[in-house]
Amino acid sequence: MYRPAPTVRSLAAAAVVLAVALSGCDGGVRGTPGGSGLRDPYFPKAGNGGYDVAHYDLALDYDPAGRRLTGTAVITARATQDLSAFDLDLQGLDVRDVSVEGKAARFHRAGQELTVRPHGELSEGETFTTTVRYSGAPETVVDPGGSKEGWLRTGDGAVALGQPVGSMAWFPGNDHPSDKATYDISVSVPADGKLTAVSNGELKGVTSAEGRRTFRWHTAEPMATYLATVAVGDFQVTRSTLENGLPVYVAVDPALATGSEQVLGKIPEIMEWAEDNFGPYPFSSIGAIVDRVNGVDYALETQNRPTFPGEPDTSTLVHEIAHQWYGDSVTPKSWRDMWLSESFATYAEWLWAEDHGGRSAQETFERVYQGKGDNGTDVWAFPPGRPSSAAVISDAPVYDRGAMVLHKIRQTVGDDAFYDIVQGWAAAHRHGNASTADFTAYVEKKAPGKDFTDIWKTWLYGEGQPAHP
Repeated sequence: MYRPAPTVRSLAAAAVVLAVALSGCDGGVRGTPGGSGLRDPYFPKAGNGGYDVAHYDLALDYDPAGRRLTGTAVITARATQDLSAFDLDLQGLDVRDVSVEGKAARFHRAGQELTVRPHGELSEGETFTTTVRYSGAPETVVDPGGSKEGWLRTGDGAVALGQPVGSMAWFPGNDHPSDKATYDISVSVPADGKLTAVSNGELKGVTSAEGRRTFRWHTAEPMATYLATVAVGDFQVTRSTLENGLPVYVAVDPALATGSEQVLGKIPEIMEWAEDNFGPYPFSSIGAIVDRVNGVDYALETQNRPTFPGEPDTSTLVHEIAHQWYGDSVTPKSWRDMWLSESFATYAEWLWAEDHGGRSAQETFERVYQGKGDNGTDVWAFPPGRPSSAAVISDAPVYDRGAMVLHKIRQTVGDDAFYDIVQGWAAAHRHGNASTADFTAYVEKKAPGKDFTDIWKTWLYGEGQPAHP
C-alpha cells in the first residue's frame, strides 16, 4: 500500500459457542470446531482455524445500477484437525445456502463469522470443498485507521480493495494473510454498455450470453485474500508484453488515461530495474488498474495488477511494483509484520531515486531522520516492529522508519551483501509467509560476524528517535 503525505496511516466467541453446541447434536463425533479467529495481534477475529484454503473459485455477477452482487464461492481446503464445524469470514451479504462436499450444511451468521456445520465431520488431512451462495449490496468497510476498503462504488461500477480485512465484504473466505491460495474469479456484468471486469492474474476468456458479459480470470500463484481485487467499469485497456514475454494488462478509466500514460509507460523500465535489484519476478503477469475511487487516498499492491485511485506518479508505481516481491510473494505472517512489506516498498522508492538522478538513499535517510521527510517527526511515533494498535499499522513508522532499518542493514554489511540479502529473502520465502523473527534470523545468518543488536533494539523495536551520528 502507498499512502500520500500527510496521511499517515465478542462476536467470534459466540460463533465458537454456537459451533460447539452444534457439534454436540451428533453422538460420537470426534471433531471439534475450528477457531473463529487466528488471534492476530491487531485483528483477532480475522481468519479462522482448523483448515487451510488451497483454492477459491468465485463466480460473481454485479449489477452497477442496482448495486447488487450475486456470488457463488467454491472453496477447496484441507482440514488441519478433525472438524465438526468451521468458520468463514463474510461481512454483510445474505447467504442463501451452504454445502460441504455436495451435501447441504447448516450455517449460522454472527457478525463477520459464517459458521458452517457439515453433514458429517471432516477428518484431519482431508481435502474438502465448501460452496456458499450469497447476494446483496456489498459494504464499504472502514478500518481502525479510518480508511475505506471492501467494496467501493465508483461512478460506473466498483473496485474491491481488501487491506487489511475488506475482502470479507465481497466473498467468504479465510481472511488473513497467513492463508494464501490460488484463485479463479469470473465476473459477469451487463453487456449493453462499455463495462469491463478486471481482476488478478491472467484473463482466460470473455463470453456473452443472455445480456451479460463474463470475464474469467485465473491466478496460478498463491495469493492472500487482502490482495484479491475486482474492478468493474468503463476502462481503456492496453495489453502488451515485456521483452521477456511477461504479459502486461493495464486498465485505466478514460478520464485518467492521458494523465497516466507517461508514468504507466515506465512499467517495462521499472520491471527490469526491479528484477536487477530484487531477483526474478515471482508472478506470471503485471499491470495496473487506475480508476476514480472517491474517498480513497491510497494505492494498493493488488497481486499482479496494483490499483491506483487516480493518476499515479513514478514513486508510487515503483512502490507498488516492489510490493509484488515484498508483500505479495513474501507475505507477512500477521499484521504485526506489516513493516516487512512496506519497508521494502518504501526503500525501493529510495533506491529508484538513487539510481535515477535523485537523492541518494543516504541523503533520504538523513532527511527523514531530521524530520524533513513527507511525514515529519511522525516517523518516531512507535517502532516499526511493534505498532501500538491496529489503527496505526499503515502509519509513517511502518513505512519510513522501516526503510531506515533496511538502510542501517545496508550500511552494516555493504552493498554486495545487502543485495544478496534482499534477493535471497525474496527467493527463500517466495509465495510464502514470513515474520519479523524470520527476517532478523535470516539477516544474521547471511551476515555472520556482523552485529545487528543495535539495529534490532533501537531502530526496529526501540521507542522514540534513536541516536544517530
